[in-house]
Amino acid sequence: MTDHRKYKMPPEWHPHVGTQLHWPSNRNTWPGKRLQRVEQVYLNIIEILHRFERIHLFIEEQALGHARSLMENRSIDFSQVTIHEYPINDVWARDCGPIFVLKDNSERQEIAITDWEYNAWGGKYPPFDADNNLPAYIADYYDIPRFEPQMVLEGGAIETNGHGMLLTTESVLLNPNRNPDLSRKEVEQRLKDYLGIQKIIWLKEGLAGDDTDGHIDDLARFLNKDTILAMTVDDPEDVNYDVLQRNLEILYKSTDQEGNSFQIETLPLPQTRIKGTTVDGSEHVPASYANFYIANGVVLMPVYDDPADQQAISLMDRNFPDREVVGIQCSDLVWGQGAIHCITQPWYGLS
Repeated sequence: MTDHRKYKMPPEWHPHVGTQLHWPSNRNTWPGKRLQRVEQVYLNIIEILHRFERIHLFIEEQALGHARSLMENRSIDFSQVTIHEYPINDVWARDCGPIFVLKDNSERQEIAITDWEYNAWGGKYPPFDADNNLPAYIADYYDIPRFEPQMVLEGGAIETNGHGMLLTTESVLLNPNRNPDLSRKEVEQRLKDYLGIQKIIWLKEGLAGDDTDGHIDDLARFLNKDTILAMTVDDPEDVNYDVLQRNLEILYKSTDQEGNSFQIETLPLPQTRIKGTTVDGSEHVPASYANFYIANGVVLMPVYDDPADQQAISLMDRNFPDREVVGIQCSDLVWGQGAIHCITQPWYGLS
């Protein structure tokens, strides 16, 4: 039997073999004309991303012809897109997709899939059974070893530098709607055992309007093994001010497993208050520049028609000089409660 403790989760900048995306088709998430608008965001992402790496696009049967037609109109190269006809529940590939782990030996790099339980952020949006079954489907389809930690975990709730460190939030992983029977120590041990983690930095809470209960990928991300990007706001009256200040203080005091401090980069949060409300009644959306995606040769950066957009792109240009940084307009996407990082899941090691 393969020992899961010999594997570790790579950082997102590790070379990918592809990116998992789910074509939007859930009318509850995207009512009325919002579905058409978010389809255009997807086409913008696919048009850029497929130039750099293969896309594994999961599409429900009834949406397949329509999606193909839209992509053909954009001159998408289908030799770079693998289409999986699959009954997905929604678009959030980051949270329900397989989390790949790698093991290095002298001859080749071995891969496996960690198959965590997915319950749509505490059972908020049923049904979610098809999405929960995705890691098993992918492992079987590609004949990849699969580990089952027996714990609810979404990919957007964790962030690693690939060198033993992991960022997460108490408001998600210690929330009773995830793993009510597991203690903090037990949660930490499973993360260490299945993802090759040595030390965990716990931030507190997430953004207003974030129905995930506070995913880390809207708050703080590693830019490299020693540098963390943290979101901030300057206005003490802002609904997110106190939360982000507390999280920033934790990051400034944090060290890696050898006691070294991190370099902290900051960006101002874009405007999160919207006109009207989202489907779940919130007046705020979790708009964040931290929800970027690092792919092979490119960083896809969410932008929101905000004065800070260019500042965010410039920071990424500076930190990823070997990658093209492309801004993707995400105001329509984030209305559904997520942005680029939330809808992408990197795959590693497949031929």
